[in-house]
Amino acid sequence: MTVTEKQELQKSGWAADVRSRLMLVTLCLIWGMTWPMMKISLTEIPPLSMRTMTAAIGGVSLFAICLFKRRSLRISTTRDWLHVFVASFFNISAFSLFTAFAQILAATSRVAILTYTLPIWTLLLAWLVLGERPSKLQGFAIVLCCIGIAILVAPLATTGIPLGLALAVGGGFSWAAGTVYLKWARINGDPMGAAAWQLAIGFVVIAACLLIFDGHLDLSSAGLGAWLALIFVSVMGNAVAYAMWFDIVPVVPAATAALGILGIPVLGVLSTVLIVGDRLTRADIIGFAFIFAASACVLLFPHTPGRASS
Repeated sequence: MTVTEKQELQKSGWAADVRSRLMLVTLCLIWGMTWPMMKISLTEIPPLSMRTMTAAIGGVSLFAICLFKRRSLRISTTRDWLHVFVASFFNISAFSLFTAFAQILAATSRVAILTYTLPIWTLLLAWLVLGERPSKLQGFAIVLCCIGIAILVAPLATTGIPLGLALAVGGGFSWAAGTVYLKWARINGDPMGAAAWQLAIGFVVIAACLLIFDGHLDLSSAGLGAWLALIFVSVMGNAVAYAMWFDIVPVVPAATAALGILGIPVLGVLSTVLIVGDRLTRADIIGFAFIFAASACVLLFPHTPGRASS
């Protein structure tokens, strides 16, 4: 390989890295706004009905995006279909149900923060499963994240951990597991097409839960505000954001992808304060500052993750 070819390759890699970081920033904005929108829709729509609708509308929207962009929807082998089903369980079904019920049982701001303990789980799972040894910068970001979360949770944990907070952490773990699983599985197919099928499978699972536990879809109390919030969550929070996320996951280390979206809970809480009316305490502000700093470390400064020795 000539010097010119090496320079072109490095330039291409740098451009891809910048693109991934910009996509992560955009994801932070979209998913940050999704939290208050979920809360608004959940005030008038039961959790299973809300999640069934978001999976349905989001799935149709993502399939439409794939067709518009001429992205392949083909999953060719039984092995790959199995991986899509497993990834869908973690990324769509479990995550959607955990976070929806968590918001019913706890304040949206706390749920948003605790759901994004996912970088901790992702880092550990990626190290154990993928051999992605954390870099010094990632380690520093995780320390900042842990400090921020500890500051936020400590005032709430004095009388035991409420079920809503446990479900929020469960949502973070399920998303982390799905992220690492996708990296490990290496599905032979277009990431956006695979994401569309994950949403479709997730819809079937969530709809089955709806029929088993609630008996029917209940939208009778939904007003215009709840419907608009539902559509935002479905189209932007599910279809557009998932398309971006599953495009990012195959090309960057799992821990980098997870750490890069640490800004989401900060934006989610701030937008919840402005839109829903949640109030911030001093502990909230300090904890958010640590978490935002952790996100900035990953998004603004390039690094190369280590590999576990064989």
